[in-house]
Amino acid sequence: MERIQSFNVNHDYISPGMYISRTDGTITTYDLRFRKPNGGHYLDNMTMHSIEHMFATYIRNDEEVGSSVIYFGPMGCQTGFYLLLNAVASESAYRAVLRTLDKIIEHTGPMFGATRAECGNFVNLSVSIAKQECRRYMKSLSEQTDMTLSYSKEAIENV
Repeated sequence: MERIQSFNVNHDYISPGMYISRTDGTITTYDLRFRKPNGGHYLDNMTMHSIEHMFATYIRNDEEVGSSVIYFGPMGCQTGFYLLLNAVASESAYRAVLRTLDKIIEHTGPMFGATRAECGNFVNLSVSIAKQECRRYMKSLSEQTDMTLSYSKEAIENV
């Protein structure tokens, strides 16, 4: 059986940042790595859920890339999210992620989709927790130097 693409990267060499995980035709899967894999400090369910509601809403309404969003959702390993975009250059995707994080951090008002009718676990959401984690991730992105959005050589070669 063929290994899935994400298992072909040594997670011990992935730092928080934004990476191109894979490309399938015109669809690019971005790895938005909020936490260090296998680092012991994972995203809890409320944090992931809250970011998912806010990030998905803002990115799908982004004027530049909103109509190209295929999917945004959490990784099962609790270290980040996947963002799938159709026919969007990586530079535009990166800028859209920064804009989205800014919007979350500056958000005033209630959580998107936080009613019983809109969400299957509507009590497990927090705007303040989403803002806090997005500030942390924004700092990680500001420290990322490789704008090719590639995984490190070590992550690829030490699988």
